[in-house]
Amino acid sequence: MKYKNAKNILPEKLVNEIQKYIQGDIIYIPIQGEKISWGEKSGSKKALHTRNTKIFDLYISGCDIKEIETKFNLSESSIRKIISNIKKSNLCLGGLKNE
Repeated sequence: MKYKNAKNILPEKLVNEIQKYIQGDIIYIPIQGEKISWGEKSGSKKALHTRNTKIFDLYISGCDIKEIETKFNLSESSIRKIISNIKKSNLCLGGLKNE
């Protein structure tokens, strides 16, 4: 997030009013309306979900963890966490596919 000087973007009356509450400090002014969660605007969230689903599908189909590591350039620990998280979410939804 880039720092902006209030004097450069807000009317003087508004700056004076804000200074009654806070001076010389940094504040965050949230956006109006519905907040977008991380990665939704850029597509990162969807891309990770797609990648993780592919990893899980490979695992379910019998692919070796080492092969998955190489294919996705991730550590064994990361692969196992992804698989575990999907298993947990699938159990909450009523069971695993193909198992």
